[in-house]
Amino acid sequence: MLVLKIGGQELDDPEFIKRLGEAVAALPEPPILVHGGGKEIKELQTRLGLKPQYIDGLRVTDEESLDVVQMVLIGRINKRLVSCLSLAGVDAFGMSGVDRTSVKAEKLEHPGGDLGQVGRVTHVRTEVFSRLLEDGITPTLSPLCFGPDGSIFNVNADHVATAVAVAMQADELVFVSNVPGVLRDSQVLPRLTVAEVEQLITDNIIVDGMIPKTRSAFSAIEGGVAAVRITNLDGLKAGAGTTIIKH
Repeated sequence: MLVLKIGGQELDDPEFIKRLGEAVAALPEPPILVHGGGKEIKELQTRLGLKPQYIDGLRVTDEESLDVVQMVLIGRINKRLVSCLSLAGVDAFGMSGVDRTSVKAEKLEHPGGDLGQVGRVTHVRTEVFSRLLEDGITPTLSPLCFGPDGSIFNVNADHVATAVAVAMQADELVFVSNVPGVLRDSQVLPRLTVAEVEQLITDNIIVDGMIPKTRSAFSAIEGGVAAVRITNLDGLKAGAGTTIIKH
């Protein structure tokens, strides 16, 4: 089975989500789809007079910010995606990790400071996702997760997708973003081992936002996911991009 993680940069683009719906509808079996939404969260925070704060690239989520995160991820982006997927003929079910306590988390402690209601995944209720998939339904998951005392944690969407892929022992985890894959000299590198990726990071070929994606790929592969692919929407439809394997 397949887990798709959709980056948040294009999720406010009607043409992108229309094409996403068509691409998911063309897949041979329903995937689990996990989405982000950092761009729109930041925009709404700014409009409401809340200053976005980050520690090592992780969004600090205090109580006010958590309200914004929930509004954007659950109330806006998730329903926009489900609507577009449904229009394309996909039987999509919008949810978060809070629903049916499907993804549980605990507070993420960070040496750089208090991140507030930011969590790390501790458990995935695989039976929730398995039953939906068995019924031909595409779970469409926002990365808000259920805390041990009933609190809600904001969790990085890459980390949620990785945790779900590992728990489900997915055949493939695909990170769909706005780049066609790992590039060297403007060319997509179609296949890389973990060791080769580490060398590309050392050589400053893999930089910026691609580094955490490849780190998530490592976690998924170490956890038993057969392969991780980094691609864009065209690559998802064509089976292209950069596939990362263990060795």
